[in-house]
Amino acid sequence: MLNLVHVRSFIAVTECGNYRDASRRLVCSQPTVSQHIMKLEAALDSVLVVRDRQRCSLTAEGKLFLPFARSLLRLAERAQSVLRDRVLSVGASGNIGTYLLQPYLRSFKQTLDRNVSIDVWIGTNPEVADRLANHEIDVGIMEWWDDRPNFTATQWRQEPLVIIFPPEHPWRAQRSVEMDQLFATPLIGGEPGSGTGSIIRDVFGPDTDKLRVELQLGSTEAVKHAVKAGLGVSLVMESAVRDEVRAGSLCALPLDGVEMKKNIYIVQRAGQPSMSLAPGFADHLAHA
Repeated sequence: MLNLVHVRSFIAVTECGNYRDASRRLVCSQPTVSQHIMKLEAALDSVLVVRDRQRCSLTAEGKLFLPFARSLLRLAERAQSVLRDRVLSVGASGNIGTYLLQPYLRSFKQTLDRNVSIDVWIGTNPEVADRLANHEIDVGIMEWWDDRPNFTATQWRQEPLVIIFPPEHPWRAQRSVEMDQLFATPLIGGEPGSGTGSIIRDVFGPDTDKLRVELQLGSTEAVKHAVKAGLGVSLVMESAVRDEVRAGSLCALPLDGVEMKKNIYIVQRAGQPSMSLAPGFADHLAHA
């Protein structure tokens, strides 16, 4: 069984580059740090650190172990925080964490009668799902869910999608965009693994290949700047471009004859105590 104190010393030596500075960070003696590393190496049956007069360097095994070491400490700290009920960790896919979540975080904190820290991690939908599975976050707010066991997923809301284009585009005089018009225009975004990409496949079916996807940027902010630069058009959540449309820096129209909406889900581990922060936050979102 690995000792987390030894793991913490290993990370300190790795980040400080020598035993002297690591001992200062950990407020202990250099021989103590050295003993921790030796015991950790014995437990793993591997040499992790090579020490010379000036600096320490990691062996190949040390480099392989390092991300696991950091994950072990991160999970240990989270376990302590969860048991103390002082920290709520929320994961959100990019659009949700950027454009939708903040007012609900504020209103949830206002309902609490104690000081609670809320950590928000923003990433892709697959990354949020993996962090949920690895106990690195308590609640995931996502654009899809893959029905992993031991989790509950509740639809929170639906967000309409619109086609965005620059103000000088000829579509500006229209009330909607025809399907054939979209097929004939360079499309930015909609990459696999994104919520928008899933909706595109559902809406267009076998015609998805007709779309001229010419640029994939990975974030809606980058997409908006690319559209403003005239590199193409894109499909985004209406709420993500509300400010730009109001300011006149982007135009937005629906797809003619097709109602495109993105489902947003609240996902958490099943069987959590009702008094813990995660179910409380999920319930707040559902009823806010």
